[in-house]
Amino acid sequence: METKLASPWVKVIEGLKAWARINSPWVIHYNSGSCNGCDIEILATLTPRYDLERLGIKIQGSPRHADVLICTGPVTRQSRERLLRIYEQMPEPKFVVAVGSCGLSGGVFHGSYNIVGSIDEVLPVSAYVPGCPPRPEAIIHGVVALLESLKQPA
Repeated sequence: METKLASPWVKVIEGLKAWARINSPWVIHYNSGSCNGCDIEILATLTPRYDLERLGIKIQGSPRHADVLICTGPVTRQSRERLLRIYEQMPEPKFVVAVGSCGLSGGVFHGSYNIVGSIDEVLPVSAYVPGCPPRPEAIIHGVVALLESLKQPA
């Protein structure tokens, strides 16, 4: 009988957690070997002109508190283990946004001796933002598209 009473509360709590996750995601940024063009554009999204924080998105310094990993650049041999460690430290559910053509395909670094590959060869990617470098509007659109996909029932 106790499980019947707890069932509606579990749904309410899960709905509240999903609402908070969608309306206030915390993101962490990791550069896995890019030329810094995408990193500059990500920083531009935080300026008053684009104001990423108006959507409730907060840049977080620790992976232990982040919901979304925004990753730029191709994955190098040197950064592969660090990228995996950051991803493993994030609490569930966690999402990855690949930014820039280097993160999507290796870009101009494709075929280089030190490149493992694109981000989706190492981590499961939830959203892609193409461009070299992508404009701040495109980065915001990619993150918003990820959040909109979370609103859809599973």
